[in-house]
Amino acid sequence: MTLPSAKQTAATRAVDFIQDGMTVGLGTGSTAAYAVIALARRISQERIKVRCVPTSNGTEAMAQSHGIPLTSWREVDQFDITIDGADEVDPAFCMIKGGGGALLREKIVAYSTTMEIIVVDQSKIVAALGAFPLPVVVCPFGWESTKRHLECAYKRNVTRRKNADGSDFFSDDGLAVLDISFRSPLGDPHALETEIKGIPGVLEVGIFVGLCQRLVIADESGNVEIRDAAPRKS
Repeated sequence: MTLPSAKQTAATRAVDFIQDGMTVGLGTGSTAAYAVIALARRISQERIKVRCVPTSNGTEAMAQSHGIPLTSWREVDQFDITIDGADEVDPAFCMIKGGGGALLREKIVAYSTTMEIIVVDQSKIVAALGAFPLPVVVCPFGWESTKRHLECAYKRNVTRRKNADGSDFFSDDGLAVLDISFRSPLGDPHALETEIKGIPGVLEVGIFVGLCQRLVIADESGNVEIRDAAPRKS
C-alpha cells in the first residue's frame, strides 16, 4: 500500500478545521489540490455546506470538477478559513509564496481571512527566508525597466518567469512575474517587502508577513504537527 505524500497528509488534516457554513478560500498549487480533493470528500460524506473562492483558474476548474460550491467576491466580506501552501516558512510564520504564480490573488484572499492555514512538508520549514527565489508580480508594460531596477537595487540575478515551452509566463490576471535569486537570508522580510513595492512597476511581492495563523506540517511517515502563530497585537 502506497502511503500518502506529506503534502496530501497535511492538506487532508487542514481540511478537518473547516466547519459547516464556512466561507473558504482555496489556494493554488499541488498542496491546494489535495485540499480540494479532501474538501470534496467531506462535502460528499458529511454533507457540510460551504462556499468557496479559488485563487486561480486552475483551482477553480478543479473545484468545479469535484462539485465544490463556488461563490464570487460580491458575496464575500471575510473568509473563515483559507487553505494554501508555501515555498518557505520561517519561525516567525513569515513566508515566501508565489511558486505557482498566483501570489497576488493569494495575498488578497489571505488579507481577508480570519484563519489562514498553511500546509507544508518539513522541507519548507527554514531558519530564514531566502533560499527560494522571491517572486515579484510586475506590470507587463516596462517590465524590462522594473527588472533592471531590481537588479541594481539588490545586486542579484533577476529572471523573467517562463512557461515550460519557453514562452513568457503570465498570471491569470495577465501580469508578468520576475524571480529574484537572493540565495541568502532576506534579513527583515517586512522591510524588504515594503522596499521592493516602492519600485515603480512592482504590483506585489511574494513575502507574506503576519498572514499565517496556523501551520500544518507533515512528514513522509504520516506524522502531522500543528503550530499556531502568536496572537496578533491589537
